[in-house]
Amino acid sequence: MYIVFYGPEGSGKGTQANLLSQKVGITLLGSGDLVRKYAKEDHGIMGRICKESLQRGHYVADSEMYVLWKQRFKEQDTRQGWVLDGFPRNLTQAKFLARKVEKYGQAINAVFFLDVSRAESLRRLLKRGRKSPDGSNHDSPERIRERLEHYTKGKEAVLRYYKKRGVLVHINGERPVDKIHKEITKTIKGIQEKMKSSEKGDIERSKQK
Repeated sequence: MYIVFYGPEGSGKGTQANLLSQKVGITLLGSGDLVRKYAKEDHGIMGRICKESLQRGHYVADSEMYVLWKQRFKEQDTRQGWVLDGFPRNLTQAKFLARKVEKYGQAINAVFFLDVSRAESLRRLLKRGRKSPDGSNHDSPERIRERLEHYTKGKEAVLRYYKKRGVLVHINGERPVDKIHKEITKTIKGIQEKMKSSEKGDIERSKQK
């Protein structure tokens, strides 16, 4: 299965992506984790770009993110399914992801949109108090608001894109973690049953030829 979690920072998508990854036993891919890995381990230009973005509290530009993801999707652990958190953030990224998925003969099964208000996102992020890579300072309210504004600008186009493709699942993210996880796993179970039914139908039609 290939699952995307979409929503603003502070929506809980990282938590839910991790829970689902463990539940279904497939690779967890995190945009933030990928950027932090390059910032820490890569001593070339991509590592420098990622480190600077983290220090400034900004997103890595699309062109650089594509380089990171192209490399990540080449790795073997992505071939049998994944749960993706934090990417895409805009329509251009969503179309890039679709091309990568199709290149490897895959298809996104569901995009879980964790919907929380701007005020709730801000409250959670300020409470989290994320630090810069060197631990020198906490994420500021100004930086958080800037990133939330960036998310808001691309939100509707991304939602329309995935709704048109029939994979968008709207989730109320302002509830307890366990209730959200329960709703997500119920949806996943339904998708798995449809997939099995479709595979069975394909086998039956093949026998009849």
